[in-house]
Amino acid sequence: MVESGSASQIDPIISAIQGGSSSELARYFNPTISLNINGQQGEYSKNQAEIVLKDFFKKNPPIDFSLVFKNENQSSVSTYIGEYASGQGSYKVFIKVSQVENSFRIYGLDFVKS
Repeated sequence: MVESGSASQIDPIISAIQGGSSSELARYFNPTISLNINGQQGEYSKNQAEIVLKDFFKKNPPIDFSLVFKNENQSSVSTYIGEYASGQGSYKVFIKVSQVENSFRIYGLDFVKS
């Protein structure tokens, strides 16, 4: 992967998903986050979202995760699409992040079974 300023910002998020770490991932959440886990959709607080993801990772431990698409915008909103593989199946992962001053926050996260 080509290292650029924004690529390094998404790296810890990729690592957290690869490791199935909801607590690590939650460090990058907005105070409220739109979460969609295979059709179970809603707006969650940072803590609620972490619990929902912890459950997802427990039921679907990661085998592999890789980014397949990125649309980065330095000034505001960026979108990333990844592929998540677990023993239970594969998921497309849509990660929506916003850049507020120097902070990089996930405001939307979707895991859709593929």
